[in-house]
Amino acid sequence: MKPPERPVASPCVSICALDDDDICTGCQRTVEEITRWSRMDNAERRVVLGLCHERALAGGLVFMASDKSAG
Repeated sequence: MKPPERPVASPCVSICALDDDDICTGCQRTVEEITRWSRMDNAERRVVLGLCHERALAGGLVFMASDKSAG
């Protein structure tokens, strides 16, 4: 029997401010995602983390390294 899975950690970086779309500028979660986090299971949390990453990419907050060998 394997041990229970540890909870997925919150992406909070203690920069708590909402932008005009009510997205946290620190962690990129919506207000609803922030308030529901403690009641989400790990699968839901992983989905939210993916959405946060997509929002950060779209907002230019994350830069992807280019593959220089591709061309």
